[in-house]
Amino acid sequence: MKFKEQWNLETALKILRHQTVDSQVWAEAVEWLMLFGPPEIKEILLKASGIASETYFPELQPIYRGPDGEPYYDVAVLARALGISEEIAQDIIRRKENEHEMQHLFTGGSDTVH
Repeated sequence: MKFKEQWNLETALKILRHQTVDSQVWAEAVEWLMLFGPPEIKEILLKASGIASETYFPELQPIYRGPDGEPYYDVAVLARALGISEEIAQDIIRRKENEHEMQHLFTGGSDTVH
């Protein structure tokens, strides 16, 4: 079953409100909402993500922001912030690309991701 088909808006929101849900399931619900949720929920999650990134990863600054405000990051900087190799970061991104059937890794001089 495709990732998009594994969730719907009602289920994803119910998971977010649940107080004892498994962290992996919660993260998947947030991921689905960020990719396929309504614009107003995406905007809330994008703001929350930005605040969390600034707080816990101050060195991680977007190298570009898309027309919708989505941040794009340098993969090398992202990998360093997460304490993983650039190759592992790219592997994770490519796996997500296959899972989501959409492009997350972009090349523009150096590899970037959003």
